[in-house]
Amino acid sequence: MKEDIRKLLKKAVLAAKEAHSWGDFEMFEITVDYPKNEQFGDYTSNIAMVLAKKVGKNPMKIAKILSLVISHQSSENGVFEKIEVVQPGYLNFYLSKKYLQEMVEKINREKKDFGTSQIGEGIKINNEFISANPTGPLHLGNGRGGFYGDALSRVLRKAGFDVTNEYYVNDAGGQVEKLGHSVLKDAEAVYAGEYINELNEKYAELGDVRKVGQLAAKEVLENIIKKTTKEKMQIVFDEWMSEQKLSDEGYDQRAIEMLKEKKLTYESEGALWLRTTDFGDDKDRVLIKKDGKNAYMAGDCGYMLNKIERGYSRLVMGLGADHHGYVTRIKAVALALGFVGDFRIIISQMVRLVKDGKEARMSKRAGNVINLDDFIDEIGHDVTRFFFLMYSPDTHMNFDLGLAKERSAKNPVYYVQYAHARIASILAKAQESGISNFPWPGRQFPISKQNENMSLLTHEKELSLMKELNKFPQLVEEISENYEVHKLPQYAMKLADKFHSFYDACRVIDEENAELTSARLSLINAVRIVLAETLDLIGVDAPEKM
Repeated sequence: MKEDIRKLLKKAVLAAKEAHSWGDFEMFEITVDYPKNEQFGDYTSNIAMVLAKKVGKNPMKIAKILSLVISHQSSENGVFEKIEVVQPGYLNFYLSKKYLQEMVEKINREKKDFGTSQIGEGIKINNEFISANPTGPLHLGNGRGGFYGDALSRVLRKAGFDVTNEYYVNDAGGQVEKLGHSVLKDAEAVYAGEYINELNEKYAELGDVRKVGQLAAKEVLENIIKKTTKEKMQIVFDEWMSEQKLSDEGYDQRAIEMLKEKKLTYESEGALWLRTTDFGDDKDRVLIKKDGKNAYMAGDCGYMLNKIERGYSRLVMGLGADHHGYVTRIKAVALALGFVGDFRIIISQMVRLVKDGKEARMSKRAGNVINLDDFIDEIGHDVTRFFFLMYSPDTHMNFDLGLAKERSAKNPVYYVQYAHARIASILAKAQESGISNFPWPGRQFPISKQNENMSLLTHEKELSLMKELNKFPQLVEEISENYEVHKLPQYAMKLADKFHSFYDACRVIDEENAELTSARLSLINAVRIVLAETLDLIGVDAPEKM
């Protein structure tokens, strides 16, 4: 709808420009927002005030002209109840009851497809996230970045993008050697824990640090990391890309040769350097060390070349809080190798556990690093995922353990899931009473012809609920563009809140008013569909019973 209003405004500006001799000016980006207060309409734009500065006219007069033009152009489709002009020149748009009522029918008709778009059709995106070293169990920071990456992919796919979920396995660097020392428990050991003891029993007799490290890394990846991501986090990766495999296939060397041909390398102090400062990095980086061995940067170059050759036009990379310094260098590598598409790096900040306002520790953990497996076992997958996604990843997060364990309306996950379960219960009751023909999860019933009673949905709580439903397609499109995944849980909470408010004010099943009952059942079924789809994008269950 925002885009539809932008198009109407642009068309109105061009028509008014010619009719009122506003002179020549370059068309600008038109802003359409949701008002902070619903009493000021469903959408608002400051276009008249922006335009006033360009044409030297009174913004209120411009707003009134645009309002008249749009009202005339859109009078036939009945989308707007009215378009209001308010000081100092805002245009406020009010959706018509008819439009909202028809939108409810559309949701019931389209079901899971409501909000699906093709804005990303033909665009391939590589979404790489977690990519923790295969040296031990995943921790809370990996969890935050992992849930974000997975939810982002879900939204992008709903918007029509071709997305690959990818995990980059750092199995060729010094970390693997450190793991070998740790398994052998020699003087250079850096990792500890029960898993190290188990690996020691299995591989210690081999003696060779490199060999032990490689075998241990493979086992950590297969038996710990993959198990956690699939079973506990409920994330499916399309690709597990091995650093060692890419190196063996010659990607590192080919990337270095390409950079040499582009004259982007030079030799200094016996090493080969990449001119990353030419592309915004704070200093140049070593590609090949003095001893002739490839530096870590060579692997980055090989992996980037591999992504480019696989035909991705957009790249997303999720990194931990300790990787800020990595951003400029990897973007420099992409530019040096000729990648000109959209490349976004998402940094996930640290997670702090709190209880009763104070920093807390997990009961099972005595150390500083919290095992993600244990955390999900204690808190639950849905709560962990939902809580992590409630906040933008670039903000430091306090995870409230007390709130997470509550089974009340105070817990946002419980509050949202309870709204879905309540609707399922009402629909089941209606079905058992023989007054509903709406399909709901687990059962199949024939869908009736177009509901002629939708015009009865005029209560302020009904209208407010319908307006919230109308925002869902726009939300999907906006997140697919700005990657602000935290707006999904926020939307789910607001929709649940509006449903609960409607339910408290409006009786859904009224045996004495079959027409209104039918219309309200249509409405709550639409809420169920959108709420379930929102929860699915987040990656949590939409329960029918609680």
